[in-house]
Amino acid sequence: MNPKDKLIHLHHCRGAGWKTIQAIVQVDPLLSSLFTKSYAEWKDIVPLPSSRLQLFFRDLHSLSIMEKLRKYEECHIQCLTMFDEEYPYLLQQIFDPPWVLYMKGRKELLKEQNTLAIVGTRTPTTYGLGALKTILPKLVEKNFTIISGVAAGIDAAAHMVTLNEGGKTIGVLGGGLLHIYPKRNVKLAETMMKQGLLLSEIPPMRRAEPWMFPVRNRIISGLSRGVLVIEARKRSGTLITAQAALEQGRDVYALPGNILSPQSMGTNQLIQDGAKLVLAASDIEEEYANLF
Repeated sequence: MNPKDKLIHLHHCRGAGWKTIQAIVQVDPLLSSLFTKSYAEWKDIVPLPSSRLQLFFRDLHSLSIMEKLRKYEECHIQCLTMFDEEYPYLLQQIFDPPWVLYMKGRKELLKEQNTLAIVGTRTPTTYGLGALKTILPKLVEKNFTIISGVAAGIDAAAHMVTLNEGGKTIGVLGGGLLHIYPKRNVKLAETMMKQGLLLSEIPPMRRAEPWMFPVRNRIISGLSRGVLVIEARKRSGTLITAQAALEQGRDVYALPGNILSPQSMGTNQLIQDGAKLVLAASDIEEEYANLF
């Protein structure tokens, strides 16, 4: 088994979270001794309580990863790992890049340079959707690749507008590719698998769980050079993405909104805190022109 397949195998083991895999790779960069270490040796390497360590050790020696890989191939799902040369450069620069990405669609979109994340509330106002439909087509025309989270509301609208304009879009799922969530966006996801790219760091057969979505947000911002927030409540998952972007050194843009609208409280606060106020596509275009 080559190092890439070993990493994918490790990624499927219960208990093998990001920090656990990091600890293993630091000790054994090519995973050459992955299947030869004893339980006692693993106990000294991985930061797991005994109950989780037992599950990890059991999965490590019982999972048939080649069978899973054959299943993924049948479903046209590709796997990209940190060991691969084509792993996205921007994503590789963040503090905690995904060890494995599972993808379906146009893999070449990961090479695009003008990447912009667009995120926002699941309950957008007429104003928010109208602003998105005004700003986004001009960005698509300028060859921006739009990245979002395939969630209800602004995320789904960003993907749909981009596709309708013949543009390039990447969707980052919270759960696995074989269990699209939310269900209302299954048709959108299927379209993106054909015309865009859908990806997740969660193994394809796993269903979405609440903790996966905040973790997913760092990938949305990590793949992007900047993040545009259309509408966001004062406390929301959207602001988690904006915070991740700031921590990753990405630019944050925000649409100003009605001071009486709950959906604009988060974006107005971002602007107060230093995010660039966006009134038109040109506000973002000029920032990207400076980057290149």
